[in-house]
Amino acid sequence: MSIISKDISKAVALLTAEDIVAIPTETVYGLAGNIYSEKAIKSIFETKKRPFFNPLIVHIPSIDQLTDIAAYIPEKAQLLAEAFWPGPITLVLKKKAIIPDLITGGKDTVAVRVPNHPTTLELLNQLDFPLAAPSANPFSNISPTTAQHVETYFKDDIKMVLDGGACTSGIESTIIGFEGDEPVIYRLGSTAIEAIEAVVGNIEIKNTKEVSPDAPGMLARHYAPKTKTILTDNILEALKLHKNKRVGLITFQSEIDNPNIEVQIALSTSGDLAESASNLYDVLHQLDKMHLDIIIAEEFPNYGLGKSINDRLTRATK
Repeated sequence: MSIISKDISKAVALLTAEDIVAIPTETVYGLAGNIYSEKAIKSIFETKKRPFFNPLIVHIPSIDQLTDIAAYIPEKAQLLAEAFWPGPITLVLKKKAIIPDLITGGKDTVAVRVPNHPTTLELLNQLDFPLAAPSANPFSNISPTTAQHVETYFKDDIKMVLDGGACTSGIESTIIGFEGDEPVIYRLGSTAIEAIEAVVGNIEIKNTKEVSPDAPGMLARHYAPKTKTILTDNILEALKLHKNKRVGLITFQSEIDNPNIEVQIALSTSGDLAESASNLYDVLHQLDKMHLDIIIAEEFPNYGLGKSINDRLTRATK
C-alpha cells in the first residue's frame, strides 16, 4: 500500500503525535518533524542514517516567526529574508535558547527558512511548531524531487509522504551564514549568487567543511548515485577512457553522437539553467536505476545556477 497522500490533516495529526512525515518544498522533499520533539528529531537522524553533527534546517511559515527562532538578526539577513522568502534561501543565525542543540549539531546557530510551496505553507500554518526537514533521502544519496522518490527510499520506515507534485527548483536552498554580520555562502543552491549579491553586495563562498559543518550540504561526498559518476569538461575524452563500458551521459543542452553511449539526457534543450537544476536529481535517479557502469556528466557554465549544479555534480563524484 502506498504511503503517498495529499491529506494535509493526516500530516498534521502524525506530526502532532511526534511522528515524521515527508513534505514537499520547492527545492526537494524533506523528512519533517516537530523541532521541539526529541523523539521526532532523533527519528529523522536515524531514518536517514545522518550523523548527529550535521545540522538540520528549521522551516517556518512566515518571516514574522523568525524572531521566535533567532536571537540576533543582522541587517543583511533581514534584507535577504525580505527579498527571498518564501523561497530557497536558508539563513544561519544565532539561535534562541529554546532551539534544541539536537537540531543545530550542538552549535549556537540555527539554519532557518520559509519554503515556497503552497502545500507545506498550509501545513506549517496549521501546526503549533516549526518543522525540521532535511532532504528525504538516506544520508549522502540523491535527493528526492518527487513523492515517488521518497516512497522508494522509505516506504517501510515512515507512515506518510505528503504529495505536492514534482519540486520546481530541484536542488536544495542556498545557505547563507554570517561572520561579523557579513553574509557568507555555506552551500550553493537554488538561489543564484548573482541574485544574492544584487541585494547585499559581494559575498564570499565557504562551502566545504568536513568536521563540525556550519550547515547542511558542506560534506565533500553528498547527493550521490550508487553508480560511479564523473564530471568532465571534455565529454569525448571521457568517453574514450570508458569506451568498453555502459555509459549514461548527462549534458546541458545538446546530444552527443557517439556509439559508446547507452543513454543520454540533456537537462535543458533550450539551455535554461533553472530548468537544468529542476531536472538534475530526477535524471540522476533515472540513470541510477539502469545498472550502468558509469554516469558521465558534462560540466555546466560556471555562473548563476550553473555553479550550484556543478557543486552538486562534484559532490556526487567524490
